[in-house]
Amino acid sequence: MKRLFMYKKYITLLVVALIVGKIQAQDTLRLNFREAVDLALAANVDYQVLSNNMEVLKVQKQSALLSHFPNANISSSFSQQSGQQFQQIEGEIVVTNVKNEVVNAGLNMNMPIFNAGRRILDTQSAKLAYEAGEKGLDRASQQVMFDVARRYLQVLLDEELLRISIENLENQKETLRQIDGFVQAGLRTLSDKYNQQSEVARLESVLVDAELQYQNDVWDLSEYLQLEPGVVPVLDSVDPRSEGLRYEGMNMQELYEIAQLNRADGTQQDLLVTSYKKDMQAIKAMYYPRLGAFYNYNTFFTSLDDRNLQDQLLKVYPQNTLGLSLNIPIFNNFQNKLSVASSKVAYKNQILQKESLDRKIYQDVKLAYLNYLAAVKKQGNTGVQVLAAEEAKNAISERFRLGISNFVDLATANQQLVSAQADQAQAVYTLFFQEVLMQHALGTLDVLD
Repeated sequence: MKRLFMYKKYITLLVVALIVGKIQAQDTLRLNFREAVDLALAANVDYQVLSNNMEVLKVQKQSALLSHFPNANISSSFSQQSGQQFQQIEGEIVVTNVKNEVVNAGLNMNMPIFNAGRRILDTQSAKLAYEAGEKGLDRASQQVMFDVARRYLQVLLDEELLRISIENLENQKETLRQIDGFVQAGLRTLSDKYNQQSEVARLESVLVDAELQYQNDVWDLSEYLQLEPGVVPVLDSVDPRSEGLRYEGMNMQELYEIAQLNRADGTQQDLLVTSYKKDMQAIKAMYYPRLGAFYNYNTFFTSLDDRNLQDQLLKVYPQNTLGLSLNIPIFNNFQNKLSVASSKVAYKNQILQKESLDRKIYQDVKLAYLNYLAAVKKQGNTGVQVLAAEEAKNAISERFRLGISNFVDLATANQQLVSAQADQAQAVYTLFFQEVLMQHALGTLDVLD
């Protein structure tokens, strides 16, 4: 039964190895972190939607600015009339049954002179909305960069854990060869050899799990970057120990002030609150009278007149009209009141969203800072843990070689060392990621850097 179990295990390892080999045979694309962020920004749907919306906000801002100038329209029409036509000839009205072809042309210009400041308010609101859109786009790019960083660093951590697993497996295979020599020399029993064989088989399974975890996270990153099917990213490494502890020693109030100053989404909400307020004030202006100026130029051509087209349009029938229009709202079925009420609710809701985001920003900074401090402590602790585990492993290995210590002590010491090394790798990359998380929470994550 034991031999059958070993055969099944080796067959499973072979199948997994073939699968992994097939995955590794796919096309690869070498990327550094900057290139990965650029690919993600180009592929992320939410970011692209916001980027497209900026075109609309830009045109809205331009339209609001140009509303201060007159609007002009040219109109023209052609018609044919059949039947009785009325003509004035020598002071008499003559009715004839003919066809009359008529060409009308006109130029109309209108310009508001006074509308209770609505044009100015609309212009200010559109400008603020555009600036808010830019801030929203900046925050969206930071979110994409943060998501890429999380996946990117996870792949690099998986690579490090995979390296530790491979190195540990090779060391235990070497220990197996040594124990086999000790058994042949009569210095160790067969039970030590079988125990070490079992340990090597266990580490082979650990290596398979580490490899599969690495492949899963690689494909997760590949999917987020929207790479072509079958293309596997190969990432340039980063030095997770290169960053200094820039936030250690700072208090929560200092960090929150940095976030209030730098968070793009916080600034976006401030701009939107002011923009909605301007919209509400602009709509309230509809309650007041509006004064405008207009100019109309109209002319026409008729086939009943024997004079040519140019003379009729330019000399005979042109009319110029210049005037002022006054519009005093009295009753319009509560349409203005409905618009004001809707804009007022939108303004209040925007204030609620701003207050909610302010609380979220504080929570983000608080949680990020607590995790950052914990990561700093863990990195220091795991450093001590690895040093102690290495010393214990070396001492027990020497005692085992001399026959003083047993196999259980040796296996336990090795497992503690490997666990300490894995914990240290995890702590180092976690601290590096917490640095990124702190920058994301504070709004200082520079997408262009």
